[in-house]
Amino acid sequence: MDHHNLFEQLRKFDTPTICNALEIATGGRMTSGFTRQRLIASAPKLPPIVGYARTVAVRCSVPFDPAGRKERLLGYYDYLSQGPRPTIAVVQDVDSQPGLGAFWGEVNTTVHYGLGCIGAVTNGSMRDLDMMHPQFQCLAATLSPSHAYIQVLEFGRQVDVLGMVVADGDIVHADYHGAVVIPVQALEKLPAAIDLMARKEKVILDAARQPGFDAHKMRAAMAASEQVK
Repeated sequence: MDHHNLFEQLRKFDTPTICNALEIATGGRMTSGFTRQRLIASAPKLPPIVGYARTVAVRCSVPFDPAGRKERLLGYYDYLSQGPRPTIAVVQDVDSQPGLGAFWGEVNTTVHYGLGCIGAVTNGSMRDLDMMHPQFQCLAATLSPSHAYIQVLEFGRQVDVLGMVVADGDIVHADYHGAVVIPVQALEKLPAAIDLMARKEKVILDAARQPGFDAHKMRAAMAASEQVK
């Protein structure tokens, strides 16, 4: 199914809004499905990104055979270029010290963007912040000036990035706050859920901005908000 128009709608909202709307769309609060640690955004002012996950595991600390490394990297690029777009690379650094070497920099962000990938989420590192592709949003756990022995291990399998478990093809929404997986069954419910949430919050916000606001009026505003359907 082509979700392009829906993705464009969801890019208008930050990731915390998507998380809140998912509570309405799925019928309850969540303690999983999103990143659980602060990430550094390469371009905090870029709008949110939404896309299909392309998953990959990397490591940095172990020397590699150059021919084998090249073959796995090219295989990963082939995998990245297939399927619906846009895509988001979700990269798990499996080293005991994730981020020793940077997978993301000027070259890799430019290559990924050229292959239809608009961003990345990783527990690893990035570098070349001033030279990255300007439309590519990279969310990384840390920075590193070196790429060390960075190498692709495998791709297309489930990964865990800072508590967010992601499988190939999952729908991911991300911005400088972090990232969340959108269950496909909730995707088409999100616009209505966002609208409902905004109308409920407006009742409370409008009350809180009025002169003379107090706890009694907050209680009344919460009751009125609960009646919004």
